[in-house]
Amino acid sequence: MTGEPESVPRKRSAFESPAVLARREPTAPPTMRRPVATSLGAVLVMLRVLAGVIWLTALAVSWRQVIGEELGLDYPAGSAEDQAFTFVLVLILVVGSLGLLVVALFGFAVYRGSNVARLLVMTFTTFSITAAAIDYFAGGEEITVRTTLLTLSLDILVMLALSSRAARAYARRPRPKRAARRRRPAPVE
Repeated sequence: MTGEPESVPRKRSAFESPAVLARREPTAPPTMRRPVATSLGAVLVMLRVLAGVIWLTALAVSWRQVIGEELGLDYPAGSAEDQAFTFVLVLILVVGSLGLLVVALFGFAVYRGSNVARLLVMTFTTFSITAAAIDYFAGGEEITVRTTLLTLSLDILVMLALSSRAARAYARRPRPKRAARRRRPAPVE
């Protein structure tokens, strides 16, 4: 098989020197097709948004129970305390919904090939994974299906998909300028 080009990428060793890692890989062509890792990463980001919607809905449904268990309060409906805690719930739901909207926009941008969006999504998921680990190890918070297992597993899968070589190459590929993309050849008569 000498003289034939390699069709399968060369396997990497478990450890590479910093000099090898710092060497810049050749850029991908502008016509590169969207890799599966990028598409899967965008889908996982949207599933993460869906998991956030489910979590916010569950919080809204069980709000009185959460307040009763966490703060030990039992207040009558319509009281001043009820109105204050309802305002807090609405505030949490609005801020959470805006955050999920931003994450959904980043997911769409990742699908389109934005490197900045890819890096921001990976940063967000890193913080989310780290917060879950700190809660688990320091605070004694359990990781269950009801609490953080779904979002944590989606965050890990997003990190794996978007940190792949193919997703990185696709996001870093050179793109033609917008004006050049809009120009279309004149119709042939």
